Amino acid sequence: MAQKQSILGRIAQLTRANVNALIDRAEDPEKMLDQLVRDYTESIREAEDAVAQTIGNLRLAEADHADDVAAAKDWGAKAVAASQKADAMRASGQSDEADRFDQLAKVAIGKQIGFENDAKEAAPAIASQGETVEKLKAGLVQMRSQLDELHTKRDQLVARQKTVEAQAKVQDAVKSINVLDPTSELSRFEEKVRREEARVAGHAELANNSLDAQFEELEADSAQLEIEARLAELKGEMGSGTSSLGAGDEQPHSDEHPST
Repeated sequence: MAQKQSILGRIAQLTRANVNALIDRAEDPEKMLDQLVRDYTESIREAEDAVAQTIGNLRLAEADHADDVAAAKDWGAKAVAASQKADAMRASGQSDEADRFDQLAKVAIGKQIGFENDAKEAAPAIASQGETVEKLKAGLVQMRSQLDELHTKRDQLVARQKTVEAQAKVQDAVKSINVLDPTSELSRFEEKVRREEARVAGHAELANNSLDAQFEELEADSAQLEIEARLAELKGEMGSGTSSLGAGDEQPHSDEHPST
């Protein structure tokens, strides 16, 4: 019986194992869980064999007990019959035959007592073994239920693992096209476009500067023309003033020009 209980105890210890901790230490959680399910299933099969053997032994003990009880009853009946026969023989004056049947009654009573003692001694062990069998049956029912839970837990954890792997792949894919990554193709293309835009803007700025210079030159020419025009006008006014002076007035030399 201790052997059967040790098997059940080992399985109970297995069911109390921290599955999540085992997964953390496993390189391949799915394979580890599958192996755990196989080990647990095999342990249950071993327990079922042990419990079946225990039940078989109990049934044999119960059958032997029933045979002992039946034999004790049968030998009791034989003792009664022999005793009655002895009484009848003695009543008829056959003392020797009466003594012989009384002796047979004693033998039958001895057999009856032996079988009764065997049945009495076996009864407590059979009762205890019957209680153990019921506990083992209940334990097997619980272990099968735990196996179902283990299957469910296995499927849930494998699904979670695959989800995590998928999320990691998505994140890696997002990182590979991250526009803020200076090493990405998109970022380099954006930088190329920006440089081209700057080059075009530089050309435009140069064109604008050249046009402004031309207008500034034109404005400078216009200012010079205005100066020349005013100088000519001034000279004309001065010429008119000279013609109105007297003959005795001193005239400036025609080569002289007023200082500017």
